[in-house]
Amino acid sequence: MVKYLKLRPLTVAILLAGLSNVANAQLGQDLSVDLRSLTMGNAVTADPPGISAVHFNPAGLTKIEGLQTDVQGILANFAIKRDFTAPAGYNVFGYSDDPLVCNDGPEVDTGICTDFKGTVEGNVEYASLYVPILKKMVDVGPNTPLAAPTAGIAYKPPGSKVTYATAMYAPLVAGFGSEDGNPGNYMGQQVALERITYLSPSFGYQVNDHLSVGASFGMSYQAIAMKTDLRFPNEMIGVLRMVDDVVCGPFKDNGGDIITDLLLFGICNAKEGMNPFNKLGSLDVSLEQSLSPSYNLGVLWEPTDDFSFGMVYQSEAKMRLRGKYLINNAVAPQQLVAGLNSSATGQILAAILGLPGYVPNIESGLVAMDFKYPQHFKAGIKYNLFPDLQMNFDVGWTDFAAWDEFKFEFDRQISLLKVAKLLSNKVTDRSLALPLGFQSSWNWGIGFEYSATDRLKLRIGYEPRTSSIPDNKRNTMVPINNAQLFGLGAGYRFDQDTDIDLSLAFLRSRDDIPANTSTLANQTGVNNILLNPYAGLDIKTNTKVTLLGINYRTRW
Repeated sequence: MVKYLKLRPLTVAILLAGLSNVANAQLGQDLSVDLRSLTMGNAVTADPPGISAVHFNPAGLTKIEGLQTDVQGILANFAIKRDFTAPAGYNVFGYSDDPLVCNDGPEVDTGICTDFKGTVEGNVEYASLYVPILKKMVDVGPNTPLAAPTAGIAYKPPGSKVTYATAMYAPLVAGFGSEDGNPGNYMGQQVALERITYLSPSFGYQVNDHLSVGASFGMSYQAIAMKTDLRFPNEMIGVLRMVDDVVCGPFKDNGGDIITDLLLFGICNAKEGMNPFNKLGSLDVSLEQSLSPSYNLGVLWEPTDDFSFGMVYQSEAKMRLRGKYLINNAVAPQQLVAGLNSSATGQILAAILGLPGYVPNIESGLVAMDFKYPQHFKAGIKYNLFPDLQMNFDVGWTDFAAWDEFKFEFDRQISLLKVAKLLSNKVTDRSLALPLGFQSSWNWGIGFEYSATDRLKLRIGYEPRTSSIPDNKRNTMVPINNAQLFGLGAGYRFDQDTDIDLSLAFLRSRDDIPANTSTLANQTGVNNILLNPYAGLDIKTNTKVTLLGINYRTRW
């Protein structure tokens, strides 16, 4: 019971951490920045794409002459499937009548499921966005893609070696949701994640005919928001259900028993008992920062017309995200604590351990966390295999190992944190540090551009993406492990000052999380006190992201 009483504050922390994981995982990197880059497998460090060089390699800005503007429109559609299956021998402390995977009705009261459903789907149903002005999530609607318009302007004075630029783009815009009752709602009924760079003063300097350097300074908005149902199919709660069914059952109809009351600390006085498969509440949380600065440094070396080499360093961005949380508690946990405090021995236990006197219907407050957008390094080449065929190849590294742990700080003392700190040195009255153990990753991409005519260029690219999430932390809120990005595109020059690019990209990821393998999804046992809403279940995810866009580029 004591272990259960540290559930709720830990839940707040783990859910926030899961959201942060999505925000910068390999799934979202560079998907909504530039269309031409997508069609080249994002292998453009040595061949920066126009004004988008602000992000990919600011040294490439020196290739721009005069005044140039870029306008892009990107549509992104997220299709996420989440399947849950009860494996052979499935149970939580002897109970297997989980309504998520069991067809049995109330007439079967043994706690043992006699008719499993097989594979249960909890698919994403629509896209969601977090609107800063409203400070709330908004549903885009079923089968409606997310839109990410971008724009940029650059100017190189006649005879100057310096090109100046700025761009507005979205390193990440992602969000999804589902209706009430969806099986996937226990790890995010609605999730919205955004990083928008609204100003990026930049420059590129041409050192000589072969060497250029550049820098950009990004000013970004970061938002993370989620609404989720909560449940804890944990062995400890299975014990509480067993006590309520077997020990307390005979006494509840007879008005209780003083011996049972004293020996079991008043647990039997609860009118509604705990059940590991029931919904125990819901959580709404949002965090944001209006100004998140960062910088990019780039080098571009072009010794010949057929070969070039580029490098870029994208700095980390340190943030202090702030926001609010709202927890709606179900009846069962309120009754458990009320029963505990109705007994003389329960009151003594509560006083010794500093347990709360009651659990309110609603808990709300402010929460903050120090969050670091990981630094990134990339290098690549451009080489003309034939006069009309160009190959780009990039290798990049992202410092996700910086996410060894996240620390969450609350605006007030939380009574349940006082309990949790007795069991963990990662907890104080107002804070909690959550170990994640993320891994830094190397990735590569390759792209080909074929000049079919003087006006028409055709492009194809491929980028396999290695996940930075350890196998024992995979979950359905971040429905990806490893991924593959495919891109196709065409560029057409209408005249010497006007170009249009059309692009189509497709990212796919399939993941299999066998029962009892992830401490953030389906780990069984007594020690899975954090967030394992699908404990003991086999989980499979299938994520598909389709991106379609158009770029209009003109010189004045």
